Amino acid sequence: MKLLLILAPFVVGLIAAIATVAIGGMFMPRHHKASRSLVLSAAPDAVWQVITDFPSHPTWRSLKSIERAPDINGHPVWREIDKRGEAMPLEFLEMTAPRKLIARIADPNLPFGGTWTWDLAPEGTGTRIRITEDGEIKPPPFRYIARIIGYDMTINQYLRALAKK
Repeated sequence: MKLLLILAPFVVGLIAAIATVAIGGMFMPRHHKASRSLVLSAAPDAVWQVITDFPSHPTWRSLKSIERAPDINGHPVWREIDKRGEAMPLEFLEMTAPRKLIARIADPNLPFGGTWTWDLAPEGTGTRIRITEDGEIKPPPFRYIARIIGYDMTINQYLRALAKK
């Protein structure tokens, strides 16, 4: 009986936290937009070369591998394989060197989707790169968590890795 009295607040708290995440996420928007930019010391052509050399991405990003997949609607598709082995296919809708790159998550079965747009522009002797995510998060608990950790978390990770490269 004493153990039950000790564990009861923990169990009630855990249930309340799970309910908050599940129910709270239902009130969060399914779609979001996040955008971040960074000025790099390299010229736009050099930055373009790095971001479009997809096979080399695992050398500077946190990926296990990246592989070419069959085209979709005549657009090139690359599958990013993360460190857990999970794949995310990206269909490249636009590749206008060295200014604009637009990719769409090409798997409707994933719990998230949307596009990433890379805009490159000369700035001084370098390049301003802006990444904009027009995203969708389907499961309500994921929406709640994304709101807490920030919709721009993945963009920030990518820009930090690119700056190091």
